[in-house]
This record gives sequence, structure tokens and C-alpha cells, in this order.
Amino acid sequence: MRNRLRALRAERRWSQADLADRCQVSRQTINAIETGRYDPGLPLAFTLADIFDLAIEDIFFPDRSEAATESGARR
Repeated sequence: MRNRLRALRAERRWSQADLADRCQVSRQTINAIETGRYDPGLPLAFTLADIFDLAIEDIFFPDRSEAATESGARR
């Protein structure tokens, strides 16, 4: 899954630590989400959406190339 988290955070001039504090998670968690190494669960996704006053779909979206690969693997 891809996301706009880094850009949204940068628009507000927040560090990863600033955002982590607002979400009550570690800075490493924010870094992992931004770099695509970790997809947050729904509670954290809702928290992020609330913080940025956006819908979850405005922050996170499927990686179409991964979806195509996964659907091809299921055949």
C-alpha cells in the first residue's frame, strides 16, 4: 500500500517524532509507514486520518503494481 504521509507531514513542518507523539506511536513506526515497510492497522489509520482531517482513502491507496502481481499469482 502506498501513502501520502511524508508529504502531509512535511506540509505541516512536523518531524516524524512530532507525528509519532500525536499518534502515540514510535518515530520508527512513522518511518516504516512512510517508507512502505509497514501498513498500519485500522485504529492507527483512523488516528492519522483524524490528525490530518482527511479520509483514510486520501492518505492510503493501493499500489496498483502490487495488486496486479498478487492477482496474477492467484491464477
